[in-house]
Amino acid sequence: MPDTSFDYSNLSGRPNGPVIAFASRFHRGVRQVQEQVEPYAHAWERDNRAALASSGPLWFALGDSMAQGIGASSHDRGWAGQLAEFLPGHRLVNLSVSGGRVADLLERQLPAMESLEVAPHLVTVVIGSNDLFSRRWRAGLPGRLAELLPRLPRGAVVATQPGGRPGSLEFNRQLDEAAATGHIRLAEFRTPLMRSWKGRLSADHFHPNDHGYAGMAQILAEAITTR
Repeated sequence: MPDTSFDYSNLSGRPNGPVIAFASRFHRGVRQVQEQVEPYAHAWERDNRAALASSGPLWFALGDSMAQGIGASSHDRGWAGQLAEFLPGHRLVNLSVSGGRVADLLERQLPAMESLEVAPHLVTVVIGSNDLFSRRWRAGLPGRLAELLPRLPRGAVVATQPGGRPGSLEFNRQLDEAAATGHIRLAEFRTPLMRSWKGRLSADHFHPNDHGYAGMAQILAEAITTR
């Protein structure tokens, strides 16, 4: 049986970056959305313990604020919570953190998953946006991604990056190579569905709202159910 004393924190422990900190002071929508971070993290911590204490196929969600559901009307209306509706009976353990980067998966999320010593039925990964947003982290992203991909369980579902900027193209190239070997499966965010966000963004005009997250969940569900 898994250890139900699991005390993993869904908070990164880092302060907001300067851009978010500045925007929160002057933009009410940004401030409102950022105020979700701590309560949503605690909600997932509670849900994770309940999932580990129950039975059924085990699903781990790895990622950033979008897996946390930041911007949605509740913590379980992000892509992970809405995807759970496509996967009845699965136990969702969400190890994501707001502001998460690939380094967080390597240093915290994967070790936490591995510490449970249980074979997951499913692993989903949506990560990379925060790395690509920052020049500081963008430069080292290819190396960190090259370290991450072999550590993921075979068959993990990993989302590509939308957009055509060089960093996104390189990120997707690495995912395409891993998918070609059969090690991972791709959730294809290089789709027209991910290009228009009109009416699908939250009050901060950055994170998705419930409707935006529904589209992401649909893409992930298709990747999971299509072999």
